[in-house]
Amino acid sequence: MRSRILDLTYTEWKESGFSKGTLHELKKKARSEEPFNVYGKVKERIAACSSS
Repeated sequence: MRSRILDLTYTEWKESGFSKGTLHELKKKARSEEPFNVYGKVKERIAACSSS
């Protein structure tokens, strides 16, 4: 999940309907070594981005 979040581009993210701030916060959390939570809707959209 971390690597997928870090590989997402802003364009892919914007097409899935999220704001730039959400992507920024997710990437910041993914870069850290600590565990983090990703909400259900966000997980679904990340999966949808990776399948396209």
